[in-house]
Amino acid sequence: MGLFDFFKKKEKTVEEQQALDKGLEKTKDTFFAKISKAVVGKSTVDDDVLDELEEILVTSDVGVTTTLKIVKRVEERVARDKYVNTSELNNILREEVQALLEENNSTDFENFNYSSHKPYVIMVVGVNGVGKTTTIGKLAHQLKQAGQKVVIGAADTFRAAAVEQIQLWGKRADVRVVSQGMNADPASVAFDTLKSAVANNEDVAIIDTAGRLHNKIGLMNELTKIKNVMQKVVPGAPHEILLVLDASTGQNAIEQCKQFTQATDVNALALTKLDGTAKGGVVIGISDQFKIPVKYIGVGEKMTDLQLFNKKEFVDSLFGG
Repeated sequence: MGLFDFFKKKEKTVEEQQALDKGLEKTKDTFFAKISKAVVGKSTVDDDVLDELEEILVTSDVGVTTTLKIVKRVEERVARDKYVNTSELNNILREEVQALLEENNSTDFENFNYSSHKPYVIMVVGVNGVGKTTTIGKLAHQLKQAGQKVVIGAADTFRAAAVEQIQLWGKRADVRVVSQGMNADPASVAFDTLKSAVANNEDVAIIDTAGRLHNKIGLMNELTKIKNVMQKVVPGAPHEILLVLDASTGQNAIEQCKQFTQATDVNALALTKLDGTAKGGVVIGISDQFKIPVKYIGVGEKMTDLQLFNKKEFVDSLFGG
């Protein structure tokens, strides 16, 4: 099985689809309850309904800029079709949101060719508490299950217990963890991880990093140093800089995304904890605002509940059907 082939599925399994539906349940229920209330007593999508829709999208953490884009698209559809029944609003929204995601995420990760990089190096960034360590553990587990040789570098040496936590996840996933303990130089840990990955002919190296946002300059310098050191061992590393965001924090996730994209070259996003929030709309807003593909979504606590993001499946699950 090739690298990441375990994600290459034309359709999700029943269990995976159920996990996705359940993970988006709170967002869906809240969103459509508000829409139903907005259109009650209305036969057509008029200016009042559009105003209500704008407020609903903003309060669902889609974000103001993205909300205005969506509302404008709906308004243009209404003007073009002359008469749009309120019962059609759901389908129009579905189509416009999916179109927006298609435009903003032209990259389909499942079609990437990773085999040219060995080891394939993933540097994981994000603030403390967003589910970074959990995401690394779940990803390592799924890669191991797919027959890949995986190593984790415990380069978050700043936070107390971070190294121990990543070691526990390494045991759960049955993958090797390279560590030097707390307060070690993160770049040194990353260097040792890649040296050993090359020596052991491993397929994937996942490098954890410190989750603090003490200041943008300090963050940028540290991440740049880690990248430069890794490139001495594996030219072009890291091949992926994965930013982990907690969807339940809504607009705070957008602010974190802004900070990290200014500090380093983030090229993939993972949005966690979708199952515990009604703020799933933030996936749409972040995708639109930053033009960085959402690669993974976390929809539950099980090892398999880290799913490759599929735009169509996400929209279908959010809007039903």
